[in-house]
Amino acid sequence: MNVEIRKENAKTFVKLTGRLDTTNADQFQKDIAPLMEEAKPDYEIDCTDMEYTSSQGLRLFLMLQKSVSSKGGSMVMTNMRPQVKEVFDITGFSNIIRIL
Repeated sequence: MNVEIRKENAKTFVKLTGRLDTTNADQFQKDIAPLMEEAKPDYEIDCTDMEYTSSQGLRLFLMLQKSVSSKGGSMVMTNMRPQVKEVFDITGFSNIIRIL
């Protein structure tokens, strides 16, 4: 999994590439840790090149969403591949996390 984070004004863009699974979930958690420290988060997570997420990945997305919500921020996941979107739908995460 490759994670690219860039800021444009007050918005943070996150681009995910590859598979998010047990082999790299710890690194992904370290990559997104600074995002959980922001006071007024506004995140757009581009999933165009994300091929897969395991339950550990879902847990980390939920953790990030809870952090964002607790601070009155905004988080949206975009361009999700159908097979990844299906995982979010089946688990009910698409009711918790905004997906465009």
